[in-house]
Amino acid sequence: MVSLKDRGPLGLNQLTASEASLKLKTGEISSEEITRDCLDRIQAREGDILAWDYLNPEYALEQARALDKSPRRGLLHGVPIGIKDIFDTKDMPTGHGFPPYQGQKFGVDSVCVAQLRDAGMVLLGKTVTTEFACPMPRQTLNPHDPARTPGVSSSGSAASVADYMVPVANGTQTGGSIIGPAANCGVYGYKASLEGIDRGGFRHCKKSIDTIGLFARSIDDLILLRRAQTGCNPGQRAVRLRVGILRAPLWDEAEPAMQKMIEIINDILRAAGAVVTDFDLPPLFMDIIPDAAVINAWEASVMLKDEIRDHYESFNQHNRERIEWVKGLEVEDYLRAGKKLDIARSEMDQLFSNWDLILSPSLPGEPPLGLTEVRTATFARLWTQMYTPSINFPLFEGPNEMPLCFQVVGRRDTDDDTLANAKWVDDQLRSELGNIPVRC
Repeated sequence: MVSLKDRGPLGLNQLTASEASLKLKTGEISSEEITRDCLDRIQAREGDILAWDYLNPEYALEQARALDKSPRRGLLHGVPIGIKDIFDTKDMPTGHGFPPYQGQKFGVDSVCVAQLRDAGMVLLGKTVTTEFACPMPRQTLNPHDPARTPGVSSSGSAASVADYMVPVANGTQTGGSIIGPAANCGVYGYKASLEGIDRGGFRHCKKSIDTIGLFARSIDDLILLRRAQTGCNPGQRAVRLRVGILRAPLWDEAEPAMQKMIEIINDILRAAGAVVTDFDLPPLFMDIIPDAAVINAWEASVMLKDEIRDHYESFNQHNRERIEWVKGLEVEDYLRAGKKLDIARSEMDQLFSNWDLILSPSLPGEPPLGLTEVRTATFARLWTQMYTPSINFPLFEGPNEMPLCFQVVGRRDTDDDTLANAKWVDDQLRSELGNIPVRC
């Protein structure tokens, strides 16, 4: 994987959130110092990456100075974070990637933002989102290769963390909008269970499917950030981890380097004592793909009804096509799709009686060439629909020196235990692999 460390100023901004937290706690560094280093990196690199929709450097430093003078509020007190511009922030604009909303302030915090603010984090700025988090790209480029996609829709969050602009950031996923960008940009990504991170005050949220998640440069950061976000205690890992490797019907879509990577992981986890078995996904879980599309389109049209009425011509092509498509649906179609997905979720709960984690590719392979070439969320959307927590791992690279990533998935509503199990997987792989990333 192409190193990004020499692409711009590298000071305290290279610290992970966990490393920065310890140094901030002891007084070795200040929040103002790390925030300033993040801003210096952004100034040098933003013209190449285009990861931010809103940034006010002086206000970010003002927050940091105030936090340096105040008692510690939590584990990540003083650590900067990027906020996906789909969440409201009372002191910053929220544009939603939608031209009529550019520069508009709504005067409130989404609950997840308020939690981060209450934890003492510096809200550095707003990262680029696609229009209402749809799969049509905007301007953000992949930090490793600007000719390749960074993914959608949390493109700004993933790219900014990968490029050392900020230690951590948040995002959302409807299909693959956390796992995909994390995999394309080569960072850790965590998609929560549906209600694993509070979705209160998340305007335009599609209630049955939109899910909040986090980006970081270490799995320890994901665990720490989730604790700061939710107040939950660390999870418990399985005594002897049971891992199911997902094969058919998706395996043939994985590129040769991806398949090789999964076999390497298989061997290492078995040698480390995990019980690893292969399994094929029952047909039910492929049959529900059209039903998920119905849920997505129907709920988007409901949540965006005011914007559709007042600003229809401002929507991009993808969203206009979805608006027109949903006009052919009836409420019975929506309710029927919801029932089918509920049945599938119950079946998935039963499947997880066999495993603590399911392991699969995050994407078919490396990020493809082309800024508008966005891979479908083949390996990620199912887990969004099943409400299961997912974690992306950036430990390998493909033949083009680009990130090659896998994900682990836990049973729904077991986020903290899933992260603890993922931490064990990360430790075993890093210990055995040596220098990261490993070429496949």
